[in-house]
Amino acid sequence: MKGSPTLRINFNSFITICLFLNVCLSEGVVAQSQNTTGDATIPVKVGVVLDMDSLVGKIGMSCMNMALSDFYAIHPHYKTRLVFSTKDSMGDVVAAASAAVDLIRNVEVQAIIGPRSSMQANFVISLGNKSQVPIISFSATSPSLTSLKSPYFFRAAQSGSFQVNAIRDIVEEFGWREVVPIYIDNLFGETLIPYLAAALQEINIRVPYLSVIPESADDDLIAKELYKLMNNQTRVFIVHATMSLGSRILVKAEEIGLMSEGYVWIMTDSMTTLWRSIDSSAINALQGILGVKSYVPKSKELENFTVRWKRKFQSDNPNVNAEMNIIGLWAYDATFAVARAVENAGTANLRFNRTNISGSGATDLETLGVSQNGPRLIKELSKINFTGLSGDFHFVKGQLESSVFQIVNVNGNGERRVGFWTPQSGLVKDWKSTNTSAKSSSKPKLGPIIWPGDTNSVPKGWKIPVEGKKLKIGVPVKDGFTEFVKVTWDSNSKKAKSIGGYCIDVFDAVMRKMPYPVPYEYVPFATPEGNAAGSYNDLVDQVFYGIYDGVVGDITIVANRSLYVDYTLPYTESGVSLLVPVRDNNKKNAWVFLQPLTSDLWVTSGCFFVFIGFVVWVLEHRINEDFRGPPAHQVGTSFWFSFSTMVFAHREKVVSNLSRFVVIIWCFVVLVLTQSYTASLTSLLTVEQLQPTVTDINQLLKRRESVGFLSASFVKDMLLGMKFDESHIKKYGTLEELHDLFAEGSANGGISAALDEIPYIRLFLSKYCG
Repeated sequence: MKGSPTLRINFNSFITICLFLNVCLSEGVVAQSQNTTGDATIPVKVGVVLDMDSLVGKIGMSCMNMALSDFYAIHPHYKTRLVFSTKDSMGDVVAAASAAVDLIRNVEVQAIIGPRSSMQANFVISLGNKSQVPIISFSATSPSLTSLKSPYFFRAAQSGSFQVNAIRDIVEEFGWREVVPIYIDNLFGETLIPYLAAALQEINIRVPYLSVIPESADDDLIAKELYKLMNNQTRVFIVHATMSLGSRILVKAEEIGLMSEGYVWIMTDSMTTLWRSIDSSAINALQGILGVKSYVPKSKELENFTVRWKRKFQSDNPNVNAEMNIIGLWAYDATFAVARAVENAGTANLRFNRTNISGSGATDLETLGVSQNGPRLIKELSKINFTGLSGDFHFVKGQLESSVFQIVNVNGNGERRVGFWTPQSGLVKDWKSTNTSAKSSSKPKLGPIIWPGDTNSVPKGWKIPVEGKKLKIGVPVKDGFTEFVKVTWDSNSKKAKSIGGYCIDVFDAVMRKMPYPVPYEYVPFATPEGNAAGSYNDLVDQVFYGIYDGVVGDITIVANRSLYVDYTLPYTESGVSLLVPVRDNNKKNAWVFLQPLTSDLWVTSGCFFVFIGFVVWVLEHRINEDFRGPPAHQVGTSFWFSFSTMVFAHREKVVSNLSRFVVIIWCFVVLVLTQSYTASLTSLLTVEQLQPTVTDINQLLKRRESVGFLSASFVKDMLLGMKFDESHIKKYGTLEELHDLFAEGSANGGISAALDEIPYIRLFLSKYCG
């Protein structure tokens, strides 16, 4: 009985230990099962279609492989793992489409990254839309792809249309009025031109010519097209082509002299991004060129990646000279985006639904199938938002948003940044100033630029071609008023030796201010003997007849002339005025001292003197002994007091406050009166009182007096229209003749007045009446 409890206790302990071990073993099995499940990853196939022999393809593939490695190193707990199925498009549209069909139909990829070019992407996007497989391209920038509006196309790059505003602002900054785009003859080239033309049209920049060059063009065809540009006036060219064709265009342009001083070349981002990869022998052709490309802000992550990529790329491609660019960064970030979207979309349904088509006539396109995971995957791609190596990375309507562009100037073997462009601020010299209102600033918006021809002078953007003719500018020939136009003749050759004068100086100054050089020559409107070949109307008619391209001189804007020619804005005062002699009406005599005041004012002043004397007497004679006495004494004292106010202080003192007030007011009135009298008398004695002899031209008609006019002027017709007799109209050709006619007078064969244009009258007055 004593051993029984002990046995019971030992048995209970054994049961407890067994249960404890069972629980521990069960938890261990569960934990092991959970770990096994966590370690299992699901491969997700993603297709890659690139030109593996191209620089973009090699850089893109290298960056994508590194992105895949980096992404899963950062997220080791993710259940999905992208597996690339790579196809080489070999730079061919058909090959790219065939590769996409194979990847979708046979490999059943969940997404395709690529292809490289916009032309290849055009058909691949249609395949992706049909099979619900997302197409993600990091290098197809053609704006036309946006118009496809496919929900299964994502452009992991900026559209090429974003850069046209930056190019437009560069053209506007330097005041160029015309540009010529040079672009490749394919979908990539031609789709950007409408956007560029529209942007330039907003600021009234003309596009006189479009230079289209086929991708397969040989050097002879390129040279032929460039010679056309040389024969045009425009010297600002915008190059939009692939790097292979663009470099050949620039090399040939240098050979024929289109890279000399005075020319401007601007590269779009497709060339600016890749120009360092071209052969070193071709880099000399790029000196002085401006380029536009996307700006990538610096970061430690970018620096570390660039070092790692450089090391890996050189080991994989020892014979390829390449540097990291924005396309490689977009490929890296695009891979991150696809990996993250695939993980978020899940792996519940990675199958393809295929249409059952019987018979041997079924095509590959009909048996593509439809991805069940596609709709969910594009939904996750649309949500992607992170900061990648290229900056903020998120899709807006299927493509990256427009961001900052940098403007670079090619010098030597490198490039120098001269400014930035942002959608908010436009062109700015410094990145720090992009938050300010730079568009309204008068400061230079770009840093110093070395232009083609190794010059710092900003090209005018316009030049008359070598075989262009000079403008023929007609000038009047006359003997007088040479201050406006003067033609000096060579006595031996009977040709004009020099042409000068105020009008010529104004025209020369205007032409120097033109934004482009315009050659011209002056042609005197004269007979072989050197005399005037006709009137001013005849000279103006020469422009209408096409003999002269223009006329410069003292030519008045008249209604009948403006019917046939256009005028510039007048640079002198215009109009017709009457010039007449004057006479001095100031007849000096002994009574001149009375002239400053009118008779009414003299009488009024005398009356006030009497009145003030009377008022003071009334106020003072009762209380002031000075104003008492006999009546004659009182009257004399009152008038004496009033009249002596003008010249000296009074001997008599006033006692009444009212009298004092009256005297103060009277002293002020007298002061004003005397000062006015003194000023008027001084003017009468010192200033000539000139009056015109004729105030109305009708007076000349009534008196039948003669009037003068400038020879060959339209004024003669005006005088005849006023009914002047032709015998009373005298012409003159020089200032001296006009002066002599006035000196003789109308009665002696001279004139009483001259009707002439205001500039001539001012010239006469400055010489003879100064």
